[in-house]
Order: sequence, then C-alpha cells, then structure tokens
Amino acid sequence: MAGACLLVGLCVLVGDRPASDPDERTEVASPAIPPAAPPPPPTTTTTAPPPPRTFTLVAGGDVLLHTALWGQAEADAAAQGRPGRDFAPMLAGVQPTVSDADLAICHMETPIAPPEGPFSSYPVFSVPPEIVPALAATGFDACTTGSNHTFDKGAAGVDRTLDALDAAGIAHAGSARRPEEAAVTTLLDANGVRVALLSYAYGFNGIPAPNGETWRANLLDEGRILADARVAKERGAEVVVVSLHWGNEYVHEPSSQQSDLAPRLIRSPDIDLLLGHHAHVVQPVENVDGEWVVYGMGNMLANQRQPERSEGLLTKFTFTQIGPTWRVTNAAFEPLVTVFAPAVRLLTVDEALANPATDPALQPRLVEARDRTTSIVDQRGALAAGLTT
Repeated sequence: MAGACLLVGLCVLVGDRPASDPDERTEVASPAIPPAAPPPPPTTTTTAPPPPRTFTLVAGGDVLLHTALWGQAEADAAAQGRPGRDFAPMLAGVQPTVSDADLAICHMETPIAPPEGPFSSYPVFSVPPEIVPALAATGFDACTTGSNHTFDKGAAGVDRTLDALDAAGIAHAGSARRPEEAAVTTLLDANGVRVALLSYAYGFNGIPAPNGETWRANLLDEGRILADARVAKERGAEVVVVSLHWGNEYVHEPSSQQSDLAPRLIRSPDIDLLLGHHAHVVQPVENVDGEWVVYGMGNMLANQRQPERSEGLLTKFTFTQIGPTWRVTNAAFEPLVTVFAPAVRLLTVDEALANPATDPALQPRLVEARDRTTSIVDQRGALAAGLTT
C-alpha cells in the first residue's frame, strides 16, 4: 500500500564459539533504524471538462383568433365561475412541451383589442387581450408580431399588442411603438445563452404604415434581414433566430420566394434557424448544409375547421456549442391538431393517441393528422437528415 512504513525487528549476532563456552561473549546489536518512509506520490487532481453549453428551443405556428375561439374562452371562464375569457384550456395540450423548453416562441399574428372590444376577426382582426396571459401561462417566452395583419388596427393596435405582451412578461420582435424600439435587437436568455429573435412579414394586406411610420413593422427584405442578423451578432447574440411571415396561404409547397430565399439566408454565418408562418397549413422542414429551415408550422390556434388548416407543428431544436460555433444537435417536431367538439382544444397528436382517456372516436382523426403532417414535413428529406418525432 503506497505510503506504508516497513517495520524492522531486532537482529542478534552470535560468535562461532560453542554456546557452552564460559568465556562466550554475546553481542546484541542495537535495534535497526527503519528507513524513512518514501514521500507520498504527488496528488493528481483530475478535472472533468465542463459540460457543453446547450439550450432547447420550441416554436409553434400562427395564433389566429376567430370569433368562435373567444366564445369558447368565455365558456371556459364561466365553467370556472369567472367572468371574461380564458384561453388557457384551449392551449393546455401543448403546455408540457412548451414549458419544458429553455426558450419557447409563438407567433401572435393579430393585433390586440381594448379589454372590452370591440372584437373582430377576418378580414380585419382585433382580438381579446386575454390570449396574451394564456400564452404566458402555457410557457411561451417570446412572440413574433410581424404579420400581414400587423396594421389591421393601425398604430393603436400595434401599441396595444406590445403593451399586452410586456405586461405578461413575453418578449417580442417584429413591430414597434417608437423608432428607438424599432432599432433595438430583441435578445433573449436561453439557459444562459444570448439568442436574438428577428421577425419580418412579406406585406400588410395593402394597409399602409400608420401615419407613414414605416419603422412600425419589419418588411421582409433579404438585405435588411442579413444586415440585422449581422448587427445582432455584433450586439452579443450567440444564436440568431429569424421568423418569416411568408408563402402562399393554404399551400403546402413552399413558394418560389421561400425556396429561393431560405437557402441564401440560412447559409449566412449570422443566421442559425429559420421559422416560417402564414400559410395556415403545414409546410416542409429542410436541412440546408447542416442548418434547419421550417417553411411553415401551420396554425397553432385558429378556427379554420378544414382538416388541413386545423393541423400544425411544434418544432423542437437543441443547440449545442461546439468550439466557437453553435449547432443544432437534435431537431424534432410534434404534430398538432385542433378539435372542435365537445370543446375547442389543441392536442399534441402522439400524446393524445397514447392517452387511454382519449375518446376512441377521435383516433381516426388523430392518425390522419399524424400521417399527413409527417408526410408533408418530410417532403424535402428532413427525416433522413435527422429530424425526429
């Protein structure tokens, strides 16, 4: 055993005379001095390398409120003996996945109305403000607000929307109340990592910028996006996520603009993920040179009851720092479906299928949504590139 001492006994030296010789002399040696114990070996401390820095990001599709949805919210609030509107029960099916992420991003497509309205839906939206605290309760940390409906209620609608998000503790990107706010980069904390969120829309349904204030919302422009992403990195962003309101409504196949622009944007060293909205149906996911493009996540919450328009995605990405760069080390998606009876509810398809309490009559609809969504998501080889469910 290292560091143990060696004990040495007495040593007796005897002459060569017989022991019976009276003149025998016996000499007894002094006890031997034990050698000094060797010094202990130097202590070596093995320090395990720190775990890699990482974070998870979840994103969902359009929050597009129609009249029937705030009617359901009123019924859900009344069932709890409360006045007003409660949208949280509609979103409860995605709450576990959303709240578990380090960073969860929603897309608030429509402007917020005053507390008592008037409310309106298509074609000019102005929706109940109770949707915002419900999104916060579901676990969303930030919402993008650049959409074709951003200017539906003018400057007041932009201001109310951002005020409501601020009051609920939800960060935002895509529109602004003041020129100074428009110049700010939205930087979010995701497990200690600085993530920039940028948001742009292809247009505003022909509605001009309120009072000519073009800074109030971000128009989709390749040069502008690349410049903003570069500035975001200069301002300390480690990862840049770009949200794009684009494509053709109700069309699964990406438009020519989407197909042309997405590879150029994602190949920028300053852009790490593209998230798409607007089509109101699921569009493909694609891996471009190791980075991910989500062309369209469909609806997250809407009252468009056609089967394909009541389906959507939650996309999930794990980012890991590898040397000086950040890479997606896991990419996944969850098919979603909104059911409308006996109440409007957003369901995570796989969880609903696995839940023995799910109404068996709903199973064919869930299987249809899962199979169609998976097929569309994979149209550009996403599953072979590593996307999982």
